[in-house]
Amino acid sequence: MVCFDFNGIETKKTLIGLGLGQIVSLVSTSVSFTTSEFARKGINVPTSQAFLGYVLLAIVYGGTMLYRGSTIQAKWYYYLLLALVDVEANFLVVKAYQYSSLTSVMLLDCWAIPCVLVLTWLFLKTKYRLMKISGVVICILGVVMVVFSDVHAGDRAGGSNPIKGDVLVIAGATLYAVSNASEEFVVKRNAGDTIELMTFMGFFGAIISAIQISILERSELKAIHWSAGAVFPFLRFAVTTFLFYSLVPVLLKTNGSTMFNLSLLTADMWSVLIRIFVYHEKVDWLYFLAFATTAIGLIIYSIKENDLEEAVDEEAERKKLFDEDGDLES
Repeated sequence: MVCFDFNGIETKKTLIGLGLGQIVSLVSTSVSFTTSEFARKGINVPTSQAFLGYVLLAIVYGGTMLYRGSTIQAKWYYYLLLALVDVEANFLVVKAYQYSSLTSVMLLDCWAIPCVLVLTWLFLKTKYRLMKISGVVICILGVVMVVFSDVHAGDRAGGSNPIKGDVLVIAGATLYAVSNASEEFVVKRNAGDTIELMTFMGFFGAIISAIQISILERSELKAIHWSAGAVFPFLRFAVTTFLFYSLVPVLLKTNGSTMFNLSLLTADMWSVLIRIFVYHEKVDWLYFLAFATTAIGLIIYSIKENDLEEAVDEEAERKKLFDEDGDLES
């Protein structure tokens, strides 16, 4: 039986996590709205959007690695494959904004959660309890409602082809799940660290993006009427993407994935409110039902997260103590 200590909610660590979580949430919302702005302006260069973000990661974290004199702890080709998956995930999700609404894309991102659960269960042998699986099922139900909402709303969904957009973002979210599970594998199983991960994610991500841009987006880039107004969204996207990549590991380290998932959930809420009150767009009633269902699923999914992490930590601590005792006896 799980007991909740509401008195502990006022601890400094929790308050810091709440504040940091909302910063991550707002950064995520900013990334999504910048991408939506590109779509509104008819700029269709998804790989080019992400390119500067990868360059920033490589420069900042690569410079940190050189300053520390760090040696590479994981195999370089792991990072190459990880960057490839991340670049294509970004490509698909950003491409989806050309066809579907901002709200659909942000809610359908939740598909990454059940995918991560399956991947970590299969390849990392992570065990999940019934409550967590129930939350995932409810989350998937919310995702299905978003798709039906786009079918029902038709051209009011905010895109030229909502169904195509939904398929693209679900495919992108699946790749995000592969990327997240791979990051966990590289960092935990191959003794890598966050700075090394961000360095090579940026380095290989920039190279892969540059190759993809030269093949797929040269004509689109030439067609853009370059001005300060056209350049600024690219810079804003690069900075917000860099901040997002940088802040997420901090939040995961200090407060765990529960706070991270709930923080991204509030990003969906901010996007709906901004869409209604700033852009004065109509939102189909199924969106609100889908949002509530997804919220309930994510909360249920997150409730047991600390339980699982504590069990893993306790098991690791026990193994460590046994190893130390064995060394002393020898």
